[in-house]
Amino acid sequence: MSRIHVTIWNEGRHEKTSEVVAGVYPAGIHGALASGLAADDLEIRTGTLDDPDQGLSDSVLQSTDVLIWWGHCAHQEVADELVRKIHKRVLEGMGLIVLHSGHFSKIFRAVTGCSCSLSWREVGEKERLWNIAPFHPIMNGIGRYFELEHEEMYSERFDIPGDAQLLMIGWFEGGNVFRSAFTLERGYGKVFYFQPGHETYATFFNPDILKVIGNAVRWAKPVFFREMAAPCEEAIEVIRTVNPHDPSASAGLLQNADGSNR
Repeated sequence: MSRIHVTIWNEGRHEKTSEVVAGVYPAGIHGALASGLAADDLEIRTGTLDDPDQGLSDSVLQSTDVLIWWGHCAHQEVADELVRKIHKRVLEGMGLIVLHSGHFSKIFRAVTGCSCSLSWREVGEKERLWNIAPFHPIMNGIGRYFELEHEEMYSERFDIPGDAQLLMIGWFEGGNVFRSAFTLERGYGKVFYFQPGHETYATFFNPDILKVIGNAVRWAKPVFFREMAAPCEEAIEVIRTVNPHDPSASAGLLQNADGSNR
């Protein structure tokens, strides 16, 4: 059986600075996810912002099929060059799953092309997550809805792309609603955003949450990896039209998604 190579990336700062967060996630959010998602078809490793190469060396990134991302208070510390590499890898086929406050991460804003702004409230209210796409593989095994006893409220308007395929709508006890789960396709890669996951609540121990994320990993796994490029293509048929210009004077260049002209 071919295993899916999953890298769980967690900023990892709150666990070091907050006794509350450390009490909820003594092994870190990445540790809780790695334990909760463990399965025979997944090969899981973790990385954090304070690890060498910010947890995502070139070798790790190049051998990752699906990247799970959680960040909150240190988005700006993630190196722009690393974000460029991740974005390129997504365009080439790598799956990307962005959780909760990762909506403001550099990589999520890069793949969406949006500000990803929203409204929020943190009072520990109940959230009810409605499954509006039971036909989608990510929703496999999820009922009409499930509830979280405590979660940070995120509210509309959520600035996301118009091509997002909506899977779940979250309703909060205070009356707000939110597009809590959706997918995107970028280049050859698949992207999934999932709203629950505030660091002071045990959200990532919830079986329904883990079921959704696990389904998303399997949905987002690459079909293939292929460089995004714009090569000059040879004609399939014979071109009989006479070119009015000297072909040797053509200004055409081999263009690539990363901006190079190799």
